[in-house]
Order: sequence, then C-alpha cells, then structure tokens
Amino acid sequence: MRLRELIQEMPYTEEVRGDLDTDIREITSSSRDKTDAGLFFCIVGARFDAHDYAWEAVENGCVALIVEHFVDLPVPQVRVSNGRAAMARIAEAFYGFPSREMKMIGITGTKGKTTTTYLLKSICEKAGYTCGIIGSTGSVVGSSHLDSKLTTPDPIDLQKTLRMMRDAGVQVVCMEVSAHAIDMCRLDGMTFEVGCYTNLSQDHLDYFYTMERYFETKKRFFTEGMVRNAALNADEETSGNILKDLQIPNITYGICVNADVFARDLEITEEGVRFNVQLHGMHDFAVRMRMTGMFNVYNALAAASCALILGIEPDRIREGLEAVTRVPGRIEMLQTGTPYKVILDYSHSPDALENILKTVRQFTRNRVICLFGCGGDRDKGKRPMMGEIGGRLADYCILTSDNPRTENPMVILAAIEKGIKPTGKPYRVIENRKEAIRAALTMAEDGDVIVLAGKGHETYQEIMGVKRPFDEKVIVSELLREMKLEQAD
Repeated sequence: MRLRELIQEMPYTEEVRGDLDTDIREITSSSRDKTDAGLFFCIVGARFDAHDYAWEAVENGCVALIVEHFVDLPVPQVRVSNGRAAMARIAEAFYGFPSREMKMIGITGTKGKTTTTYLLKSICEKAGYTCGIIGSTGSVVGSSHLDSKLTTPDPIDLQKTLRMMRDAGVQVVCMEVSAHAIDMCRLDGMTFEVGCYTNLSQDHLDYFYTMERYFETKKRFFTEGMVRNAALNADEETSGNILKDLQIPNITYGICVNADVFARDLEITEEGVRFNVQLHGMHDFAVRMRMTGMFNVYNALAAASCALILGIEPDRIREGLEAVTRVPGRIEMLQTGTPYKVILDYSHSPDALENILKTVRQFTRNRVICLFGCGGDRDKGKRPMMGEIGGRLADYCILTSDNPRTENPMVILAAIEKGIKPTGKPYRVIENRKEAIRAALTMAEDGDVIVLAGKGHETYQEIMGVKRPFDEKVIVSELLREMKLEQAD
C-alpha cells in the first residue's frame, strides 16, 4: 500500500517530506522490529521519545516515518499534530477499516466490562450472530483465544485483531473500552454502534490523578462522536452527567431508580441469581443466571440493554444470559473437592473488593477468608481503602503480593495495613503469594469461603519488571495435592 493511501483519510497531517508513493508493507511502533518496507510511528511517551530511535527503525527496514517533528534521516516523513491519533487512523487504513464491516459494541466503566462482553457475546450467538470479544482476558472468537497485554490493545494490534475477526466471519465485536485507550486516542476514527457505561469508582489515579479527569475521559466516549447509541446505568450517580450532554439515542438500565430496562423480584443464591427483566412494561421475562452477585444482575442488564438496541428479541436475550456459567477470573468457583470453597476473583479496586465480599457473605456458612494485595506502580491511595474493606467485610485476611512490579512489596503491604488495623479484625502478612495461598488452604474449615482477590484470569505475577508464571488455578490444585500427600504421610 502506498504511503499516500494510508494518510488520505487521516486529518492530522501538517507537512510531508519525501515520496508519498513509497510502498508500505508493514507498520510498527517498535524501533526494534525487523520489517520489510515498514512505516514507523515516532510516538512521544511519558518516559521515551521514539523520535530518538527512528534511526534504529530505519536500520531494521522501515522506509518511512510518521513524526511530530522531522528527524535527520533520508526517508519520507509525514509530520502530524497528534502522533497517537495518527497511528490509530493509519492502522485502520492499513488493515482495510475492518470495524466498518462489523457491528462494534464498546463497554466502558471501572467494573463489569469483561463480564458484560461475555454475556453479550452469548446473547448475540443465540441470536445467530458470529461474535468476537476484545478485552482484558484477551481476544475471543468462538472457542479460539488470543492473549493481550492491554484491556484495549494498541491501535496496530487492535486493527490487526479486528481484521482477523472479520476475515473469520465475525459480525459483532463486544469490546472493553478502557479510559486509557480513550485518552491515548487508540480508538480514533472508529465508530461504535452501541456504547455502554457501567459505573465509576476509584482506580487508575496513578495515571489520571483525579476522579474528575478519569470520569471526563470516559464521558468523551459518548459525547465526541464515537458512539451512535448509548446504554447507561441509571443507578450510577455519574450517568446523569453524561445524559445531560448526550445527543444520541440512548436507554438506561437499573434496579433502584426508574430506568428503561430494569430488574425486579431478585433472588441471589450461591448457585446464581434470578430476576425479571422489564422494558417499559412492553417486555417482561424471567432470567435464571448461573453466576451470582448483585453486580452480575447489573452486568446482565447492561448486556440486555445493548442487545435490545441491536434489535435482538427478548427470548434470545434470556437464552444468552442463562447460557453463561463462568467468566474467567470473575467470581469463579474452583473445583477443589474440599469442605470449604475457593473463589477466584479479579477484584483489584476498593469497590470491586467490597462487592465480592458482600456477595460471598450472603451464602457463606462459616468464615470469609480473604487473600489480597495491591499492584505496584499504580494508584497508592486505594491501598489503605482496600485494607479497611477487607477488615470490615471478611472474618480473616491474608495480605500478600499482587503484581508488585518495580515496588518493594513490603511497602505496599504496609500501606494496606494502615487501613486494616483500625478494624480490629485478625490478619496475617505473607508476602510470598503461593505461601499465602497455602496458609489460607491450611486454616480453612468446613463451610468457609476463601476469596483469592486481585489476580483473577491473570496467569503471571510481575516482580521487578519480570512476568513470572503464576496461575492461581494451577497453584491451588498443586497445593491441595501436596497437602493431601502430607496428610497421607
């Protein structure tokens, strides 16, 4: 593809130097990639300026550059006003604008994005669509799965994945939209048939600094032309701030306040939730889901609202919701064969931890034992908050490492302790996460529920910048086997 073709729909061009008829066969944002006639994006980041490494990209095969200021290299260069947005637009063009050939549904919010995409995928498949997922658990097409490093992939990986999905016959894409992706212009140029807003709670303040900026970033998804139709959680207090400026068709969903789609007659048990979904009195259908928790009722309503916007019949919505038995790492009950239960959950923010512990409390016959930590190099303000929540809602806590990244894990744990100590609840600090899990399994009794919080679907632990294998499903299985052998001896 010629360079001029790649930039013809891209509105950020300011000046061009060199031959626009240069043939481009690959695109990359890594100067270390070996390419055949590559186009390199000189992105200015928080720690590195890729303009300084453009020479390396050229040595590795790149024949043209997208820059924010010209560099002294003898290759064609296109100077743009916004490098990240330009990369998103050019990646779209390079892969043939795949999102324009499918119905895109974007789910944004602090919590519930992953589960909502899985529920919506199930509904769409019951309605006869071929559906794909892009999100924090990776990309899913049917039973095929691709890992991803980011909730919303960078523009090149995103467009490459969308092209693969379309070529595989995908008609609907259910996609998690992170605030980081919006702020970094990863979705620039794309249009979503439906955008859904789930909720807002404290997270990612290491990046956004204030809740106001975090919220306003999410709001932009609905107010800056990226979305044709919207579904919003009416019980979320910040939704009103979006609705007042919304100029697109929209519906609301909820439980506590008046909404277009709402749930009534809720029953929450260990096995799942039952409720009736109503739409303006025109539709009323019972749902019996095999996933538990009030938050999963909200996730179901979010998925149902998106499906109704797509024109999917209520019977297919009910069938789709009832068909999902688990979502990776989201209140996932492990098969342990023990008189106590072990639940895996991705809850790594204060609100999410509170939700999972309140849910588990509803069906626990004895003690709730909660094992959790906080990620390093991330929002430090939530650490004592999560300590307080664990102490208040669990009977016993084990504080341990999550992904300490480049931080000293004991410093993180000390911050969590500041929140848990005033609650007066018993707890232990065991930095080594595997040993912490062993301690939880060892102390558990008949009727207890152990909540392993924070890792969820992740199969690694990041320590000093290195990702090491750590799959809690495997760890639990191995430890139980070891404990059984020790008892036999």
